[in-house]
Amino acid sequence: MGRTGNVDEVSGVAELGRRAKAASRVLATASTSAKDAALEAAADVLVRRTEEILSANASDVARAEEGGTSATVVDRLRLTAGRVEAMATGLRSVAALPDPVGEIVDGWTRPNGLVIERVRVPLGVVAIIYENRPNVTSDAFGLCLKSGNAAFLRGSGAALASNLAIAGALREGLDKAGLPVDAMVLVDDVRHETAVEFMRLRESIDCLIPRGGPSLIRAILENATVPYVIDGDGNCHVYVDAAADLDQALDIVVNAKMQRPSVCNAAESLVVHAAVGEAFLPRVAEALAGVELVGDQRSCALVPSMGVATEDDFGSEFLDLKMSVSVVDSLEDAIAHVNRYGTGHTEAICTTDLAASQRFAREVDAAAVVVNASTRFTDGEQFGFGAEIGISTQKLHARGPMGLRELTTLKYVVHGDGQIRA
Repeated sequence: MGRTGNVDEVSGVAELGRRAKAASRVLATASTSAKDAALEAAADVLVRRTEEILSANASDVARAEEGGTSATVVDRLRLTAGRVEAMATGLRSVAALPDPVGEIVDGWTRPNGLVIERVRVPLGVVAIIYENRPNVTSDAFGLCLKSGNAAFLRGSGAALASNLAIAGALREGLDKAGLPVDAMVLVDDVRHETAVEFMRLRESIDCLIPRGGPSLIRAILENATVPYVIDGDGNCHVYVDAAADLDQALDIVVNAKMQRPSVCNAAESLVVHAAVGEAFLPRVAEALAGVELVGDQRSCALVPSMGVATEDDFGSEFLDLKMSVSVVDSLEDAIAHVNRYGTGHTEAICTTDLAASQRFAREVDAAAVVVNASTRFTDGEQFGFGAEIGISTQKLHARGPMGLRELTTLKYVVHGDGQIRA
């Protein structure tokens, strides 16, 4: 360990956690202006170090390609000058957002005169364990810093050179702004044993957020002893209702599947009402050129070139140019299909029937339900949160895109004037 000055040669992951914890206590009381200055400085350093970051990333990409990594995974790993600029823009966007720390959520006065307030405070040390995407290093840092938390990060070995270069730039920004550099700590020991130890640092970590595939989520469920929020799979559906505007639905399905198929809010499953199946499915199959479609018996009858779907296909997050298709007889059947196979991420309905849209939104169990728009909008930036730290598919303590407020907790502050309890 210890490259780019990020950690000391003798430091273990527990020591890194202690350093992050110490920094978190300083951040908890840092002013908004100090945090914003650090974000702006970090953004400037990222841009200034673009060539260094891209050089490091090129080595990660080359190693991945030589190892036979799929094109979609390489896409998540690859950085460009535009993507580095986007990371810097994300930091500046977070700096421009209201600071949630210290916000009085509500308050009331008791009959005895006690004034009780609920106030937003930082979580403390927010740990992120993530795969491939080096932009997460910057995004997580920005949101953690603005919400007064230390960012304790453990990326994958595939993106190690990229993450180290980005972390070095972010820590330089903190130093320039006079905040502790250990407000951003990156673990550069990528062994499995270290990951398990990381998940168990109860003395340091206040909340752990995994960002990765099923194997990472399983590892968290099996090994973590710290509180965690699952950023889970995105088997997102688009349901085309009997009352859909089919031209609009076509655009939505194509965008949801093809705009960026390797991300969690891309559509993986298409559900079509039988009343419009004959009119819609051949059109959408043609528009989804290059996408492998696999469907049930009724779908295959309408599109003979379609492959036969397995049970696993209907429940899979492909993260690739593949999509499952099902034809249903009713809105009720569509909702049942979505709730059976969905992962609680994002589900969309295309319809001009207000009652149908309301029922779908009410009965579908997901973090986000979208009416007449692409699933790709379930995103912290698209929701106006700035860069997101993840999209929670669980129900406690956060659900959906996790922005600044989701990285805080609440403290009760009670104001009295000498009251004692009888």
